[in-house]
Amino acid sequence: MKYRFLFVTKFIVVLASANVFGQQRGEAPQPPQTPRAMAPIDLTGYWVSIVTEDWRFRMVTPPKGDFASVPLNPEGIRVGNQWDPAKDEAAGEQCKSYGAPAIMRVPGRVHITWESDAILKVEMDAGQQTRLFHFGEFQPPAGPRTWQGNSVASWEMAGAGRGRGAAAGGSLKVVTTGMRAGYLRKNGVPYSEKAVVTEYYDRTIEPNGDTWLVVTTVVNDPTYLNQEFITSTHFRKQADAAGWNPQPCSAR
Repeated sequence: MKYRFLFVTKFIVVLASANVFGQQRGEAPQPPQTPRAMAPIDLTGYWVSIVTEDWRFRMVTPPKGDFASVPLNPEGIRVGNQWDPAKDEAAGEQCKSYGAPAIMRVPGRVHITWESDAILKVEMDAGQQTRLFHFGEFQPPAGPRTWQGNSVASWEMAGAGRGRGAAAGGSLKVVTTGMRAGYLRKNGVPYSEKAVVTEYYDRTIEPNGDTWLVVTTVVNDPTYLNQEFITSTHFRKQADAAGWNPQPCSAR
């Protein structure tokens, strides 16, 4: 143990001397890596949603009052039962079910690109929506709330975070706030402006070569939910933009 301590001590001294020598030679310190360069997984490209569960809530508009599996409190049930798509259309609010808490559940295609080295852009053809994931310090812009709110992103490396550890390579974590009130499902299941959305984006490669994106979404809303609402949504990667077909929001 004594010799191990002496070895470590000498190593630290040598390392410190090397750093000082480098500074004396006038070498500029290396700039920190950008979020884009640090990415443990590549999420860019075109992805198509694969509906393997909740077909009756995602592929068609559920009947009024069908709130199965959503942990609504009494106020959430009351507000949900007031759903009126004609009223939403008249108010120009056809996109209430396309906000950040729900948009990844809407069947369609997703296009992910880097807008800059610190901003990941996610475009959905369903509802023609765009989300921006900001890494690092982010000052939300002034102005009214939007359907997609303000999203702050960070990388979770494999073996860290979420208790169970990130998936192989790592995961993308996104926390979104500042959204307009909207619907978790098209039939008026409500979320409020106080909702907070936490998402985890995991990428896997199957034995047959298919690449999958799994988005785990956790919605917390003290106004209408009595506990977290958690969903897991699956996408398969496409080779190109085939099938990309932007469509406007629909209230029905």
